Amino acid sequence: MDAFDFIEFRFLDILDIALVAILLYYIYRLIKGTAAINIFLGIAIVYLIWKLTVALKMELLSDILGKFLGGGFIALIIVFQQEIRKFLLMVGSTNFAAKKGFLKRFKFSTAFKDDNSTTNVDDLVSACDEMSKTKTGALIILQRNNNLEFVKQTGDKMQAEVNKPLLTSIFYKNSPLHDGAIIIEDNLITATRVILPVEEGVSIPARFGLRHRAALGMTLRSDAVALVVSEETGQISYIRNGEFILFNDIDRLADIIKEDLE
Repeated sequence: MDAFDFIEFRFLDILDIALVAILLYYIYRLIKGTAAINIFLGIAIVYLIWKLTVALKMELLSDILGKFLGGGFIALIIVFQQEIRKFLLMVGSTNFAAKKGFLKRFKFSTAFKDDNSTTNVDDLVSACDEMSKTKTGALIILQRNNNLEFVKQTGDKMQAEVNKPLLTSIFYKNSPLHDGAIIIEDNLITATRVILPVEEGVSIPARFGLRHRAALGMTLRSDAVALVVSEETGQISYIRNGEFILFNDIDRLADIIKEDLE
């Protein structure tokens, strides 16, 4: 009798393993580059040790580790609250049928990509580059899937196509529209002078000001991405999922924005 005859491997077992692998992969993508990755790895190691002690019938240690893992669920929610919020925003979006649908947002396959994104990214980036050289502060929010009506209501409505002269004139220091953020949907500026929620619970480097903190808060509360031009240094920052990316290469920035808006 073969020693492995007792093992029954069904199609559902393969599916189960595949789904767990996909889930772990996207959890890793969600928390990589943050302090949460070390906590996640620590929990994974404790879990594996617990399974080993159960298999070896080390009852005392397995009981202690089992109680630790079982009672730590609430603690995990507290520790990973930012990551859980981003994950639920990603999963809970109601815009599943849109051109930027759920499957494409997870990027399972390039087959879900399309060329329907109409945002004039080249003019957008060129305007940011010009404002960077003149140290003109700017805060630009690019809508993706989540509806941003909850912040648009705080500003002035506008329906104007994205172009470089308009963007630079909006953020010109003497312009009545330069305070606050602008919202861009596809290729339309739909709101100006928007007041964004400021994220107080997350520490950011001291060199970043209120514009950066507001952009951070917006990307944590939705799947939108943000462009910030610093009034003090002229540095261009691109913010997505609560993470800062500083850019000097304008062409590279344009490519990344186009990819994220697909």
